[in-house]
Amino acid sequence: MSRIALVDDDRNILTSVSMTLEAEGFEVETYNDGQSALEAFNRRLPDMGVFDIKMPRMDGMDLLQRVRQKTNMPVIFLTSKDDEIDEVLGLRMGADDYVKKPFSQRLLVERIRALLRRQEVIAADEMGTQTEETKTMSRGSLTMDPLRHAVTWKGQDVSLTVTEFLLLQALAQRPGFVKSRDQLMDVAYDDQVYVDDRTIDSHIKRLRKKMRQVDAEFSAIETLYGIGYRYNEE
Repeated sequence: MSRIALVDDDRNILTSVSMTLEAEGFEVETYNDGQSALEAFNRRLPDMGVFDIKMPRMDGMDLLQRVRQKTNMPVIFLTSKDDEIDEVLGLRMGADDYVKKPFSQRLLVERIRALLRRQEVIAADEMGTQTEETKTMSRGSLTMDPLRHAVTWKGQDVSLTVTEFLLLQALAQRPGFVKSRDQLMDVAYDDQVYVDDRTIDSHIKRLRKKMRQVDAEFSAIETLYGIGYRYNEE
């Protein structure tokens, strides 16, 4: 049973999310500020953390910085709708993903499961059981390292969320081949979770934006209207 640390100053979120996670078989520890969470982590680390960014005593950014001094456990940030700067900064500081408030608890559960699966893959690799899916992939100017969740474009680091990483990986694995939105939804989400086409389009839009922050001429992801997306190797 994986232990999840949920840190948020909103008691309604603590109550509702912890109930959902416990119903999914997780052990949940809740804290209403970063300082109390850090004190508990010093005694015993959880398997992963879900941190709100804006909290009293110690905010999520400070908590993440302290946590990263001792562990690489997965961390998801909970952010408000207009915290794009905080999202980018959080990813650069070592957060693994972020979920915008208000959020679907079902999707949060799937992001947690995806990160825990990635940790299992990393552990397997440390035991010498690396697979083709976990090896570093190079496609022209793009390099992706699944174990380290690292992406570079023309030698420059790009900070992506778990969802963005999975979508880019799915497209780049077979350059020139079209992936429909349904196929990309299967990659990014469990088949029991419903998301509409616009969700995938929004992820692709943010993915392109991040790639163009390091290369304004980035055009490797092509939209085929009414069909899906294709990666063209550069």
